[in-house]
Amino acid sequence: MASADPAATAELIELDEAECLRLLAGSEIGRVVFTDAALPAALPVNYLLDGQEIVFRTGDGSKLAAAARNSVVAFQVDQIDPETRTGWTVLGVGAAYEVVVPERLAKLATRLPEPWAPNRTEHTIAVPLQRLSGRRLVRGTGRPTPGSVTPEES
Repeated sequence: MASADPAATAELIELDEAECLRLLAGSEIGRVVFTDAALPAALPVNYLLDGQEIVFRTGDGSKLAAAARNSVVAFQVDQIDPETRTGWTVLGVGAAYEVVVPERLAKLATRLPEPWAPNRTEHTIAVPLQRLSGRRLVRGTGRPTPGSVTPEES
């Protein structure tokens, strides 16, 4: 007897805000999605979750620094296991701004991760998570999902 298709027994679960924040706090790398010359762009960054804001650093003259200041951006983090076809994704949206208050910059400096790219710390950008959503794909109970075909039906 053939084993069931993993996709046929998977369940897609919507995550609540608390779980989305927990997953964001436990990750280090995410993608900032922004507009570059009227086209969508996404760049990876290492970041810190500070309350309900994503905070990252970028360099002078970078497309990300220019695009992320005073613009609505998205921030996405995920963890996917291709072997088990399970994982999760979290997406936040907010109006990014540059952190310029010296006291806050000093507090963040001790907590922000070290940039992977050298000399990319001139601008500290924060994204308040005004919209936050997430999903988790887990192995199901063995029941086929609606619309899926089990091996016995094929």
